[in-house]
Amino acid sequence: MPSVKQLDEMSRMEIDRIDRNILVDVKTVDIDTSLPIKNRMLRYLEQIKNPYCFLCGGTVVKVRFSDTGKTLDEAVKDHYFGLKNL
Repeated sequence: MPSVKQLDEMSRMEIDRIDRNILVDVKTVDIDTSLPIKNRMLRYLEQIKNPYCFLCGGTVVKVRFSDTGKTLDEAVKDHYFGLKNL
């Protein structure tokens, strides 16, 4: 389990400076859904290595959180509605 300091450092990594060879593809992560949630989360962290930056297929994904109060669903809908109105 990474420390709070390590997680903070991971969250600050710049996507264009990350060595993609050290990233884990999320498609390779296997979670046993019969485990309690805490154990599933720990297992995910063990496998993904960096929960803020990983691969999905060949694409580097960088996860960030904002304090807007919007859910991911709301943010995605807003994005696509904005594109529709262009």
